Amino acid sequence: MSKDVVSRAWRKVKVDWDAWSTRDLAEEDIVRLILDGTVIKTRLDRKATNISVLAAFGIRRDGQKVLLSIRNMGGESTAAWSQFLADLDARGLRRPEFVIVDGAPGLEAALVALWGGDLPIQRCTVHKHRNLLGHAPKRLHDELSEDYRDMIYADSAAEIETRRKAFLRKWKLKCRAVVDSLEEAGDRLFSFTRLDPSQWKSARTTNAIERLNEEFRRRIKTQTVLPCAETVPMLLWALLASGQIQMRKVDGWETLSQPLVPMSLDLAA
Repeated sequence: MSKDVVSRAWRKVKVDWDAWSTRDLAEEDIVRLILDGTVIKTRLDRKATNISVLAAFGIRRDGQKVLLSIRNMGGESTAAWSQFLADLDARGLRRPEFVIVDGAPGLEAALVALWGGDLPIQRCTVHKHRNLLGHAPKRLHDELSEDYRDMIYADSAAEIETRRKAFLRKWKLKCRAVVDSLEEAGDRLFSFTRLDPSQWKSARTTNAIERLNEEFRRRIKTQTVLPCAETVPMLLWALLASGQIQMRKVDGWETLSQPLVPMSLDLAA
C-alpha cells in the first residue's frame, strides 16, 4: 500500500474521529455511566511513552453499551476529570441514574461538583480489591481475597452486610490497613445493592472499559510507532467504530428501568 493511500485513509479516519468526538449527546438515553482512566504504554517518535487516557461508556435503557468519549487528558486529576465531564455535559449528556468509577479521588470530586452529592456512585470492586492487597503482606493475599469475594459476591444485601461486619472484625486484628482501605470507600463500594440483583454483576466494576484497553494493547504492540499522543484515543475509538470489538448488552438490562432503592446496608462496624 502506497504512502499516499495510507495518508488519505488516515485523513478520513481523522475527519470521522473529529465528528464523533464532538457529536451531540442529547438524544442518548443513558441510564448508567462507566468512567475509568488508564495508562497505555506505546511508542511515540520511537520512544516508549505512557499515555493517560480517560474514557466514558454509557449504558442505554435497552442495555446496550456505547462509547461516549475517550480522550488523552494528561492524568486523572480533579481538573482533568472536570474538563472531561464538562465536555460531555456541554454536548448534552443528561445526568445519569448510576455511575461506576475506578476510585480516583479526582473523578469523584468532579462528579459531585457537576451532578451533586446525591448522585449514586459505585466504586469498582476490582480496583478496591487491588487496593486491599496492596495494604496486606503477601502471605495474607489468598485469605484476604477469599474473604473479600465472599463479601462482594454474596447473594443478598443482608448477606453482604453480615459478611462485611465479619470482614471488619477479622481484619482489624490481622491487618488494620486493610480495614482502613475498605472503609475509605464507604457505602460507594456497595451502591450496586440498590439495583435489582440481576444487574449486580454488570454494576460492580468498570470491566467494560478494562476490556477495551486490553483489546487495544493486544492489537497495538509497544513496538508500533504512533505520530502523537492524540493518536492513542483515536485508535481505541477506531477499534469499536470498525466493528473489531463488539459490545454486548449488560447483564440484567431488562430491569434497567426500575428505580433505585435506598441504601439498605448498615455500614456501622
